[in-house]
Amino acid sequence: MRFDIITCQPDLLESPFSHSIVKRAQQKNLVEIHLHDLRKFAINKYGQIDDYAFGGGAGMVMMIEPIDKCISALKAERNYDAVIYMTPDGQTLNQQLVNQFSLLNNVIILCGHYKGVDERVRQQFVTHEISIGDYVLSGGELGAAVLADAIIRIIPGVLNDESSALTDSFQDGLLAPPVYTRPADYKGLKVPDILLSGDQPKIEEWRFEQAIQRTKQRRPDLLGE
Repeated sequence: MRFDIITCQPDLLESPFSHSIVKRAQQKNLVEIHLHDLRKFAINKYGQIDDYAFGGGAGMVMMIEPIDKCISALKAERNYDAVIYMTPDGQTLNQQLVNQFSLLNNVIILCGHYKGVDERVRQQFVTHEISIGDYVLSGGELGAAVLADAIIRIIPGVLNDESSALTDSFQDGLLAPPVYTRPADYKGLKVPDILLSGDQPKIEEWRFEQAIQRTKQRRPDLLGE
């Protein structure tokens, strides 16, 4: 899978994609991540990519021309399955959306900045608008990193144990059950006996019950309650 991320702050994304699971996915050639500095498509020698909003008001707006040039240059090289714009007023990201995106081959992610992008960009180029929560960040870069990480980790072959991703929270509409590791008794804090029993069917039943209980307590909305 290939990600082309358009940003005016590429340095913000260097570290998130250079470590851990995402790094290994690239080393395995399962994923390509390419960062594109929007200022290379600026309208003048000063690197201008933003301007004042028509009608007045505080804040600057990312211009359509640099974004058009960048997206057009990318599309001249390959076909894209989606152009995703990271924006606070987009559809809230969830695991179902992540699963859908993981089936794509080539994706452009456009990172918003300042007061956002010229509305014509959204009308003309964007296929999906995604938010990672009901709050505002300084730009779309961190959201893009979250989105890419969530997608990459469920691509087949990325995780050493692919079943791990299938038992994550939200994959089955429930929160994940509690987990424990050694020692079995730490200062009187004990691991539930069922997990030490070796009876796998009963362990799975316990985990399912715990997942339902935890979801009821913490996210009853997932159960329609």
